[in-house]
Amino acid sequence: MPKAGKTKRAAVLEKLKKDQVRFLRLQFTDIMGINKNVEVPKNEFRKAVDGQILFDGSSVEGFARIEESDMLLKPDLDTYVLYPWKETTGNVARLICDIYNPDETPFSGCPRQTLKRACDWAKKMGFVMHAGPEPEFFLFLRGENGEPTTHSHDRGGYFDLAPIDRGEDARRAIVNALDAIGFAVEAAHHEVAPAQHEIDFRHRPALECADSIATFRFVVRKVALDFGLHATFMPKPLFGINGSGMHVHQSLYKNGKNAFFDRRAKDGLSSVARSYIAGVLRHCREFCAVTNPLVNSYKRLVPGYEAPTHIAWSERNRSPLARVPARRGDGTRVEIRMPDPACNPYLAMTVMLASGLDGVEQSWDCGNPVNKNIFTMSHRERRRHRIDSLPDNLGHAVELLSKSKFMRQVLGDHIFNNYTEAKRNEWAEYISLVHDWETDHYLATY
Repeated sequence: MPKAGKTKRAAVLEKLKKDQVRFLRLQFTDIMGINKNVEVPKNEFRKAVDGQILFDGSSVEGFARIEESDMLLKPDLDTYVLYPWKETTGNVARLICDIYNPDETPFSGCPRQTLKRACDWAKKMGFVMHAGPEPEFFLFLRGENGEPTTHSHDRGGYFDLAPIDRGEDARRAIVNALDAIGFAVEAAHHEVAPAQHEIDFRHRPALECADSIATFRFVVRKVALDFGLHATFMPKPLFGINGSGMHVHQSLYKNGKNAFFDRRAKDGLSSVARSYIAGVLRHCREFCAVTNPLVNSYKRLVPGYEAPTHIAWSERNRSPLARVPARRGDGTRVEIRMPDPACNPYLAMTVMLASGLDGVEQSWDCGNPVNKNIFTMSHRERRRHRIDSLPDNLGHAVELLSKSKFMRQVLGDHIFNNYTEAKRNEWAEYISLVHDWETDHYLATY
């Protein structure tokens, strides 16, 4: 092990001892983005820090077949966190891990290493991607037996000061917990829909950003449970109100400076920024099944609820898929508004970054911004502006993904094949079921 690695190893072991940690959680995500962990007791800490803990990969969706099931958990020692809440069984800490094969080679189905490869591509081009997410979520009441519901006493709206339920206190406790584990929270507020909240993070390098989103979802659910609430990142849990998105602000840095800013350009946007936006817009239909991964995701992507449905960029309004906020200088960035918080953060960050980099490599240009409200445009007017639409259901999105040679290259064969197969099965199951809407409308009439 290199000297720097030995120093980090010693520092983490010292922290575990100083923090009186009793259990260490080795955290990772499966291909679908669900948080997983293997928890080890105190006597296994050295083995865990050295990346020698094995787990059964065949039990994790899309990871491995039974005959090749053993997988190694290799922790990123920079991700050490002591959880701020007290457990009756002793203090608990966590390390985020990459997945390796037993022969110490990287596992091709590891989402975190997939993002690392995209970051390496950016590095070869001289760039570092910074991203700042704005994840939204709902806080609902639990039923008599603790089961999740979609009920709430909350009647609050966007930026309201005092919603009349436990959500305000829970959100504040979530921010406190995030602050205790080193998050840089920029803002927290009530969102448009009742029981809906948003917490925004300061921008950071892409891998750290994805790690933060994975940790954030765990913290939100844990604190909500402490308040007797259920937190959900389901994109559209209720009909007739806004769904939950996860807008991601993105920029490329070169030599420590924001490469999206050009003071000589009329609009302050560099050719790198324009090409990055063009790459995202050109590939977004292909990667929509990754950033918007559920059947339910497409109940959010409908006109009338502030979610983007059309492929364009703007400087002023929020109806297009990509928006460039007014700030320039170091704050120059593009906000991609289509992702939702159910996505695998590592794969979502991968496909957006890779699409932008492809645009930069190909020197594409994003054209003129569309500063008119696209939702009020006629079909003819949108065609005149060459504004295409996102897929309107998961089945359509998966077909577009499955035909994309670029996305196969970006995600790798293992993740690409397993992900598309799982999503095809999900869509096939959904369309074969008889839903309440059908019986309500047809049973008595036909």
